Amino acid sequence: MAEYNLTLPAMGESIAEATIIRWLKNEGDSIKKEDILVEIATDKVDSEISSPVNGILKKKLFSANEVAKVGSSIAILETEETFKIFPEEDVYAVSPCKRFYSPLVRTIAYKEEISSSELDTIEGTGYKNRVTKKDILKYLHLKKKTRIISPNYAFLSSYNSQNHEEIVEMDRMRKITASHMIESKNISAHVTSFVEADVTNIVKWRDKIKDSFQKNTGEKLTLMSVFVECVVKAIKDLPMINISVNGTNIIKKRNIHIGLATALPNGNLIVPVIKDADSYSLGGLIKIINDLIKRARSNQLKPEETQGGTYTISNIGSFGNLFGTPIIHQPQVAIMAIGLIQKKLSVIETPEGDFIGIRHKIYLSHSYDHRVIDGVLGGGFAKKVALYLEKFNCYTKII
Repeated sequence: MAEYNLTLPAMGESIAEATIIRWLKNEGDSIKKEDILVEIATDKVDSEISSPVNGILKKKLFSANEVAKVGSSIAILETEETFKIFPEEDVYAVSPCKRFYSPLVRTIAYKEEISSSELDTIEGTGYKNRVTKKDILKYLHLKKKTRIISPNYAFLSSYNSQNHEEIVEMDRMRKITASHMIESKNISAHVTSFVEADVTNIVKWRDKIKDSFQKNTGEKLTLMSVFVECVVKAIKDLPMINISVNGTNIIKKRNIHIGLATALPNGNLIVPVIKDADSYSLGGLIKIINDLIKRARSNQLKPEETQGGTYTISNIGSFGNLFGTPIIHQPQVAIMAIGLIQKKLSVIETPEGDFIGIRHKIYLSHSYDHRVIDGVLGGGFAKKVALYLEKFNCYTKII
């Protein structure tokens, strides 16, 4: 029988490694193609790796809680199947997942011992998402550049009876979050501006149609869709919020990918991303937001669904908080926290004069990187979002 190296596939451009959670097969077990062999955890998202061949699991190269880099071999399988890539072919070859590869890309894959299953994981930037020479060379560069680290992420707890203290080791996700938060504070010069917005029209609109909307669509009508829509509008008006920094260079993002900081049932945090958020109608935003949050809380997100965000929103109002100072999600340069909606006595200005009335108010907390964003832009952006919220038409129809 021939040996087949099972490699850790690429799971997004910025994902360089994954933690082995547990093996579902033992050494010596017979396996069938598409059998799930191992569960892995990337940056906050758990995934599964299945066997691309029929055969036997000969050897595991990583144990549970060890960390492997993308592209490294994690197991050796024995199989009678032949896996040859023929570089002399002068036609586009089709992979098992129906992707097309040019002879040049196949040749490079052959020389670098990249299997068909691993090749299928490389993100393509060519026509119809085909993998180009540049794509595969970049992938190889990242493979060689990335090192393996092997921390023990096991959950440990001990109790000191003398001092009445319990020592609990952070779980894997908490360690990752802690590292990211410290990194962000070290990288960005954080400044936070606060703005109050009147969202009475939005609250009345939701209260009026939420029951019929859920009955007709099966979707829960939350206000986050409106917040996302208003943030997107403000980004279009002030695109220098939608940037990142590389040394002394500012990178302007053409796409608007909105991250939604989401609290999980275990208290941890994850940030699913709405890709191309400006391409959705309000109805489309409602559907995708509900789907992302539901799958985030049931641990069903794909790794790429937490990558690539260009701006993040955090709903701290769901914890009963009025405002806060959120930490920027790197490599972004700004983040907005949405506070609790409160009824307040407010001065209402009308052509007939000023009146006192009960209004629904909310605080927007906008943290931004003072290296590249000054108060006129950072504070102005928060005010722009507030104005869009206040201008919301309570007769808006969801399309």
